[in-house]
This record gives sequence, C-alpha cells and structure tokens, in this order.
Amino acid sequence: MAVFKKHDVAADMHGITEGVIWKQMLLFFFPILLGTFFQQLYNTVDAMVVGKFVGKQALAAVGGATGTLVNLIVGFFVGLSSGATVIISQYFGAREENGVSRAVHTAIAMGLGGGLILSIAGIIVSPAILRLMDTPEEVMTYATTYIRIYFAGMIPSLIYNIGSGILRAVGDSKRPLYFLICACLVNIVLDIVLVLYANMGVAGAALATIFSQAVSALLVILALLHATPALRLHWRKIRLHGDLLPRIIRIGLPAGLQSVMYSLSNLVIQSSINRFGTDMMATWTAYGKLDSFFWMIISAFGVTITTFVGQNFGAHKYDRMRKSIRTCLVMATVATLLVTGLLLTFGETLYRLFTDEEVVIQKGMQVLRLLAPFYCTYIGVEVFAGTVRGAGDSLIPMLMTLFGVCVLRVVWVTLIAPMKPDVTFMLLSYPITWSFTSILFIIYYFKGGWLERCERKAGYAHVDGRV
Repeated sequence: MAVFKKHDVAADMHGITEGVIWKQMLLFFFPILLGTFFQQLYNTVDAMVVGKFVGKQALAAVGGATGTLVNLIVGFFVGLSSGATVIISQYFGAREENGVSRAVHTAIAMGLGGGLILSIAGIIVSPAILRLMDTPEEVMTYATTYIRIYFAGMIPSLIYNIGSGILRAVGDSKRPLYFLICACLVNIVLDIVLVLYANMGVAGAALATIFSQAVSALLVILALLHATPALRLHWRKIRLHGDLLPRIIRIGLPAGLQSVMYSLSNLVIQSSINRFGTDMMATWTAYGKLDSFFWMIISAFGVTITTFVGQNFGAHKYDRMRKSIRTCLVMATVATLLVTGLLLTFGETLYRLFTDEEVVIQKGMQVLRLLAPFYCTYIGVEVFAGTVRGAGDSLIPMLMTLFGVCVLRVVWVTLIAPMKPDVTFMLLSYPITWSFTSILFIIYYFKGGWLERCERKAGYAHVDGRV
C-alpha cells in the first residue's frame, strides 16, 4: 500500500480530515457553489439571449422542453460516476495512493464511453421523447434543433463533470470553479456572436454551450495530466478496472437512478405544464432559472458533506463526521432562508431579465410565491442523503427518493391534480413530496443503522461512537 507523502497530494489539497470544520467547509463549499452557479449560467444565458432576441417559443424550447430531458439522461450518468468520486474520497482519506489512481482512470473511461453512447442515443431518440412530452408544434422545431446539437457535445460535458468530481473528492474545489468561469465567458461571447450577429437562433445558443463545455473539459484534463502522482492521468492507463467497477456501480447506480427519478417526476410535471400552452411553458422555464439559485446552493452543500463524510469515514474519524453533518445542516438552513427571502423580494425584477411579457412575469411570481417558502423542507433530503452516500450507502437513499419523490409526485399529478385542472394545485406536488421525503431521511439517519453496514462493506472494524 502506497502512502501519500507530505509534499504529494496532501500538500496540495485541503486536509478536510483535520482542522476547524466550519472554516474548511466554507472554503470547500463556496468554490462548489460558484462553480454550480457558472455551470447553471450556461443554459441561463442561452435562455436570456433567445428569450429577448428570438421569442417566447425559443425561450420555451431551450428551457422546459429540453432542460428536463437533458437532466434526465445526463443526470443518470453523472450520478453513476459519483460512485467513483465516493471511492476516491475514501481512498484519499485512507491514504491509499494506488486505489486513488485506479479509480481516477476508471472514472475517465466511464466518461468517454458514456459520452459517446449518450451522444448517439440523444441525437436519435430526443425528437420522439419531446413529442411524448406533448411539446407544442410551435416549439418543437426550436427544441429539436437545440437538443440535438446539445447531445452532440456529451463527451466533453461528462468529462468535465467527472474530472471536477475527481478533484473535489480530494478536497480541491477551486480549480473546477476556475475552469467553469473560463467556459462561461466563452459561452457568453459565443451566444452574443452566434445568436445576435450571426442570427443562428437556438442553434447558435446550443453551439455556444457545447463549445464552452469543450473548453472546461480540456482544462480539467490538463489539470489531471499535470496533477500529483495519485491523481495524474495517463492515457495508456484509462480503462475499466474489474475490481473497482462493481464498487463504483454499487454506489453510483442508485445515485444515478435517484437523479433519474427526480427527472422523471419533473418530466411528468413538464408534460402537464405543456398542456397549458406556450405562455405557461415560458413561465415555467423562467421560474426554473430563478429556482435554480436554491438548487445550486443546496446541491453544493450535498457535495460538500459527501466529500467530508467520505474522507473522514476513510480515516475512521467518526466524531468529526458527526460535527461536520451538524455544521452543514446549520449552514444549509441559513442559506436557504436567505435565498428564499431574496427571491420573494426581487423576483419580478429577476424575471424581467428573461422576458418582457407581463403575462409570463405575473404567472412566474405566482409560482414563486407558492413554492419558494417550502424550500426549507428539502434540506434534510440533500444533507442526509449526501451523508450516507459519502460513507458508501446509496441504495436506501435511492429507494426513499423513489417512493417519496417519484411515486408520490407522479400519483399526485396523474390521479389527484386532474380533479382540479389548475396549475397551482398541480404544483403542490413539490412541497408535499419534499416534506415527506425529508422526514424519511431524518428517520433513516438516526435509526437506519447505515454506518454499521458501511463499516462492514468497507471491511472496517466496528468503532463505538455513532454518528
């Protein structure tokens, strides 16, 4: 077993297995948050440009109709690859250099293979799926053009997400942020050039996105090629290691399916939204851009606690795990209350960044006032799911999400909501399922025996002092 040297990986990364927890958590969290913001900015800029200069049909196309489908397919593979991220963080916490290296090359191999498959499949089947979603004909042409070009760039998209996950697994959340900033600047410039000056419409917005994703992928690959020995990427070593792949799938597959469940339930919502016409589709797209401010914050806390738990679990520092979880819950609650207040206060002004149509703005504010006050009910889901996943338990979180989010939301939208054909009544499925699923996770965290099972799976001796 190779041991990290002080001048090697550990010297270059944040040592989150020791030191002041809240300070290190913030140092790790903010780059992730800003990185998530800039990643979200890809589609947000696309939506702003096409909404202002092409029209509401184009706005509907690059947001709701295509965004849900992209999240469904890409989210699955990114979730699957998260198994490698967890394993890397545990190997790093245990100071097993060889294990880190083999997991890195396995993850990159998954990204290359998965990206190729998604590109081919997405280009072929996405138009049929858009029709199954009841996408209006006036939006269909825009949506098909955008999503086919988007899927053509799947390899760089997955490589960036996997590469940044590798860096974050060992405590480096800054460089993925820097890479995304560069890519977003490229996206903004190309959006202006291709949409406004070249008059390429949604095709120009899609091309701007995939070119900028290629920039971020190139930067993360260069970082890995010049990394310290444990993380260094060697082209000849890229392959699927047979002993690691089952572990990655065991941890990552439930996470991928969990992402799919969220997207499937949102797909049902989107199909119902589409039936209310183009104005409501544009409203939902614009709301989604504001709504994303909360989700990028809470997901950043989820990544943070997963990495903290993964490294400290590998180092057998259970007391530090417990303190990290409590700190994360407090931070997530404060951040959620803050973003809720800001969105409710400045929501109308923010909507005007995407559209000048008063009907879309007013409908958007109605949706915002309905859903934003319930954001706090989701905190338990993200933090506790990230906690147990970091220790290697992802099956039970997936099952709870399946029932609490996917099944209940679909039941509400398909069986209950039709009794009162109103958008507001249909959207109540969100706070109801958030609250129920959060309760499930809280019970499982305190009573589910997840830590003992993770110890046994990892081959660790049982240690008293529960999380």
